[in-house]
Amino acid sequence: MQTINLTRHFLIAMPAMADPNFSRTLTFVCEHNERGALGIVVNRPIEVTLGTLFRQVDIAFEHSPVAEQPVFYGGPVQFDHGFVLHRPVGSWKSTLPVGDTGLTTSLDILEAMAEGRGPAEQIVVLGYAGWGPGQIEDEIQRNGWLTVEADLDVVFAIPPEDRYDAALKMLGVNAAFLSDEAGHA
Repeated sequence: MQTINLTRHFLIAMPAMADPNFSRTLTFVCEHNERGALGIVVNRPIEVTLGTLFRQVDIAFEHSPVAEQPVFYGGPVQFDHGFVLHRPVGSWKSTLPVGDTGLTTSLDILEAMAEGRGPAEQIVVLGYAGWGPGQIEDEIQRNGWLTVEADLDVVFAIPPEDRYDAALKMLGVNAAFLSDEAGHA
């Protein structure tokens, strides 16, 4: 039985996180319900730019203001699928609204971005993170993650390499003092 809805929260990987897909990651939870959870890693750019991605999916672009922007590793599930996390939500074809933010999977948003008509704030990721029913709660209980309500300014206004520490700071935690040992009172 689910006790808290983690939609619109950050998952901050603890030092003991053994899975290399999530070591030192900051994950934004886009959906959490009785069927499980879906999130995207927001602090791990990969060696691909949006210009390269536009070429791979046959989107014409010329002097696009976002062409040099990095694409991010969103998670190990469906790494061949792209997702755009953005503000404002807008009216794109396939968007999951997450508060004032949207997660869009349709090509129309990439086309708009290539033409300079895309959302004001956005990151593009390949893949996502998924958990079955009760799995994320179990991982949190086993000291795999810290959670905090998301502040999307961390994603859209802070450089990727500083996002993990910024999310920890929201909890008043310094990464240097995190332990990989679980403690229970």
